[in-house]
Amino acid sequence: MAERRILQFCHCHYGPFADVARQYAVLFKDSPYKVTTVYLTDPPSDEVTALSASDEVIYLDYDGADVRGLKLDAMRRVREIIAGRDFALILAHRFKPIHISCWGTKLPVIGVHHAFGDYERLTHKLFARWFGKRLGLLGVSDAIRDDIRSGVPSWPADRIETLHNRIDVDAVRAEVLPREAARELLDLPRDAFVVGNVGRLHPDKDQATLLRGFARALPELPGDALLAILGTGRLEASLRKLAGELGIAERVRFLGQVPNARRAFSAFDVFALSSDHEPFGMVLLEAMAARVPVIATDCGGAPEVVGDAGTLFPLGDAEALARGLVAGARMPAAEREAIVERGIERLYAYFSDESARRRFFALPMVRAVLGEPQWMR
Repeated sequence: MAERRILQFCHCHYGPFADVARQYAVLFKDSPYKVTTVYLTDPPSDEVTALSASDEVIYLDYDGADVRGLKLDAMRRVREIIAGRDFALILAHRFKPIHISCWGTKLPVIGVHHAFGDYERLTHKLFARWFGKRLGLLGVSDAIRDDIRSGVPSWPADRIETLHNRIDVDAVRAEVLPREAARELLDLPRDAFVVGNVGRLHPDKDQATLLRGFARALPELPGDALLAILGTGRLEASLRKLAGELGIAERVRFLGQVPNARRAFSAFDVFALSSDHEPFGMVLLEAMAARVPVIATDCGGAPEVVGDAGTLFPLGDAEALARGLVAGARMPAAEREAIVERGIERLYAYFSDESARRRFFALPMVRAVLGEPQWMR
């Protein structure tokens, strides 16, 4: 009997997307299904192959610049991959792989969306309606799910669901460095009060509000307080200029790109996310795993992650952010411990591989294709 297979079709493996592939591949751990993961763009990589946690990894190796007009050749190559093998389902990440999977094969497709606005365009709306009978859609947060539903309101609700991003909680916790080692890695003073932020220096991340909030909070923060920003991007020069204009340049450390930064999150006393409608907020999960209190904007997917395990503030409200930072600095040890414990509990309950597996195989769109997972009993 031929092995039953799942085809996972990813747009790329840069940034967080190799781990996204891992998240979906491990859903089928100890199941009757083998997972073949295909990357549309980005070159082959032994490191990515290992991280993908799949039984087979294939790199189509198209250049990112070619993807916009890419259709027929990719469809042909996907058909060659599935020919003669027993694939039950395609899990496709982002719109281009969803498009290729639906037009190029006759298999059921579950499309996973990681960003807002994918069904604002009329052509995308028409595509979804055309393939509605064998296409299901997942958003990585309720916010993304609701955005998709608003784009194709005629679809039944159970064809557009949420499957949150997640982490291997035990593995991420195990790699977190001790506080002193993390500070040494980031070249931060051992005893300073440090507010941390990790992300691209991009308008969507709104580090300008973070700088303004930190500047307002600074008079009420410990005298050695620092803001550490990890990441690179086109706004670095303007953010450095703003820090100077606010008079806090000496209190802000722009640390650039730090490989596997999440292991050093233990260097932070508070983790602050100022993003404008973050689709999900993986860095919040990583901060919670490092036992760091989090403060985040109350929009996008962040409120779903934070829940009762952190603080939310209105998008762009530097004054509210400042109050949250001051409260974090003054938080009694017992209250801090209770918050970080709630964060750990929340990770296991809602954002772990095991919780995602239970959720995934309970989805009607999954059961309609794969049936009840007898092997999970």
